[in-house]
Amino acid sequence: MTTDVTVIGAGLGGRTPARVLHVHGIPATVYEAEASATARTQGGMLDIHEDSGPSALQAAGLTDEFRGLVLEGRQAMRVLDRAGSILLDQADDGTGGSPEVLRGELRQMLLDSLPANTVRWGHKVSGTRAVGEGRHQVTFADGTTATTGLLVGADGAWSRVRPLLSDTTPEYIGMSGVETYLFDADTHHPAGAKAVGGGSLFALAPGKGFLAHREQGGTLHTYVMLARPRDWFADDAAHLSLPNGEGANLAMYDAAELGKALAAHPDDVETALTEYEQAMFPRSAAAATEAPTSTSCSTETTHPTA
Repeated sequence: MTTDVTVIGAGLGGRTPARVLHVHGIPATVYEAEASATARTQGGMLDIHEDSGPSALQAAGLTDEFRGLVLEGRQAMRVLDRAGSILLDQADDGTGGSPEVLRGELRQMLLDSLPANTVRWGHKVSGTRAVGEGRHQVTFADGTTATTGLLVGADGAWSRVRPLLSDTTPEYIGMSGVETYLFDADTHHPAGAKAVGGGSLFALAPGKGFLAHREQGGTLHTYVMLARPRDWFADDAAHLSLPNGEGANLAMYDAAELGKALAAHPDDVETALTEYEQAMFPRSAAAATEAPTSTSCSTETTHPTA
């Protein structure tokens, strides 16, 4: 492939296509705004959905490495009603199809699989523009620029690449959340630790909910979700997902499919992109349609008090 590939964003959706392209001998450069891979907490637990994640990992040639990251027992799930009564208590018997891993470890696995200096840290994009003949220029916050033959936007909800294709911007879905960590929960928060059990907890009511999952070292990652209108508070790059756990899986799957399409048509980028988009758009539309019914905290009914 003679066209140079530039990816904006070094999350799961940016590292995955770079890895798949590398497997096929195609170099790519990934620009990331954050200063380093450890600049912030890289998210909590992530379940890899059997209809998307494994395919991406296989395309990346990292299935065996991924198995080493799986946290056994974390597919256990407990569902409570608003009074704390147990509605479902499902143990992890090892037959579930959505293994749980720490997002940060998955990101590191992908980073370690790339050649040195593939990811250029500390490059915050301030703008992008077409410069003719199918090429695009990326301008960074420090004033430097990069010009590329194929620009891939993997920079999330507020993508700086998306405006080249669409004027669509993210919309508030009516749901807000607050998250926190309870460290050494079995010692310091025994009641909460007992309620969560070994995997995930969902305590839901119309328009609100408590969610938690057990991470490594006895840590509980907890969330409070509330359905509220936008004025209640003070003020993914191709298709933005609701907070239902599907976004990361689709990001990896889409990224792997893009890498495979480019590898299959190394001398015809337009054919590769057309093939990729014809499959991606209906897939993402179906996921977006399904998302409201699978989001943990429904926005249809809001109760102001517990």
